[in-house]
Amino acid sequence: MKYKIWLFFFFIFIAFAVSAKQIVVCQSCEVKTIKEAIKMAKEGDEILIKKGVYKEQDIVIDKPISLIGEKDVVIDGNNVGGILIIQTNNFKIKGLKIINVGLSYTIEYAAIKVIKANDFIIEDCVMENVFFGILIEKSKRGIIRNNKISSNRKNEASSGNGIHIWSGEEIEVYKNEMFGLRDGIYFEFVKNSIVHNNLSYNNIRYGLHFMFSNNNMYHHNEFRNNGAGVAVMFSKFTVMHHNKFRLNWGSASYGLLLKEIYDAEIHDNLFEQNTIGINAEGSTRINYKNNTFLRNGWAIKISGACYSNIFMNNDFMSNSLDLAYNSNINDNKFDNNYWSEYTGYDLDKNGIGDVPYRPVKLFSYIVNKTPEALILLRSLFVDIINFSEKVSPVFTPDDLMDNHPLMKRAITNFDTQRND
Repeated sequence: MKYKIWLFFFFIFIAFAVSAKQIVVCQSCEVKTIKEAIKMAKEGDEILIKKGVYKEQDIVIDKPISLIGEKDVVIDGNNVGGILIIQTNNFKIKGLKIINVGLSYTIEYAAIKVIKANDFIIEDCVMENVFFGILIEKSKRGIIRNNKISSNRKNEASSGNGIHIWSGEEIEVYKNEMFGLRDGIYFEFVKNSIVHNNLSYNNIRYGLHFMFSNNNMYHHNEFRNNGAGVAVMFSKFTVMHHNKFRLNWGSASYGLLLKEIYDAEIHDNLFEQNTIGINAEGSTRINYKNNTFLRNGWAIKISGACYSNIFMNNDFMSNSLDLAYNSNINDNKFDNNYWSEYTGYDLDKNGIGDVPYRPVKLFSYIVNKTPEALILLRSLFVDIINFSEKVSPVFTPDDLMDNHPLMKRAITNFDTQRND
């Protein structure tokens, strides 16, 4: 019986494949516009767009087809509105250059807008001067890969996001490049999805922004020189590993912001030359392991309501301040980390310091309360007050210490070269 059912579907598939056809669009062809080709197309057809500039907007795709561009295909929206609007399952968009998306303060115009679609691929596209690049709404099982999305907007109000997904599931975003946008990638109410091997840089706000999105993973991405790095907010069960957070500088900037985050894994990441490496608030049961914090202003800043977190086998190297801790309550565990500021000794030569290390300095506490005091950072006064607090802790948590500080770096496999 199972064999007969399989055979039935096999012949249906063959019949479908045979019936599908290719429609060619070009200036000298019988079909000259993309809209005309879509109107003619049947389910499963492929539309092949030949070299040329096509000045079209509000192109609606409401049937499962493939839209493929040859080299040097440009769809120009003339800054009027959205360009591709897709309302179907099982579609594919490949090889298009889409430019000049319209700007609106009330409508989310996008180069590619996908609404209530399942099982789709968007790949190998270039999108320039966009409001939103790829905007996905209420969709599942999509692949977004190898696209380059950019804009030249100057402020948040007049800019949109590169890849914006709202209410999505099982979506994979990888090998994309995004710059000049508000957020490079934005997830809101997204679950069971993966973001990897992307490059997001020079964006006005965040390289990556998660909101109310659970059970997701992002890894092997680089977030560089963004307004405020990466923000993960109001989410659970997030895994973040092998990412690079670099050169995110500013008065309110950081490599990674965590707000109301629970049960997360953050490991094998590089935080290099950020104002703050990680800024955590209301974040609980998070494992920070095998991360490198290099030449940041603050390596980690912990505000209130951060409990039961574990910091283990991390490297803290040449940061101005390793840790700011704004709470008297501490059940967070620091153990087996490497601290370049550690001046203890290892008499038994087991690689672990014989004297515990206190990562919260009194000066860090003072700067938290009075930021203007930062001007004294390299003064003798700072060394004196830090030493006095180390001898007899009064203002800093007396139970916050690394009892087994490493004498040598825990991680040696990260590229820590400057990338200015």
